[in-house]
Amino acid sequence: MRTPIVLCAAAIGLAGCVTQGGNIYPEPIPGSITYGGQPRSKLTKAPVGSWFHHRFTDQYGRTVEETYVIQPDRSLLLTQRLVLEYSVHSH
Repeated sequence: MRTPIVLCAAAIGLAGCVTQGGNIYPEPIPGSITYGGQPRSKLTKAPVGSWFHHRFTDQYGRTVEETYVIQPDRSLLLTQRLVLEYSVHSH
């Protein structure tokens, strides 16, 4: 009897991980490498499946770090975004 309850709870939990449109990865924002589409230059020497970080300041003045993975077609997949520093503005 516990198994169906555990499976239902797991399904509900996983459903919460999916963002709008069924995409589990973050959408590019201004400053992202893939904002506006894939870059024209391809990373030809980096192995497929390797990853790297990209750090930039977003439109709100926050420091953001994104993680990208190189796909088999040499495109970049944005897999994670972390806001590392919040900006405090006085009004």
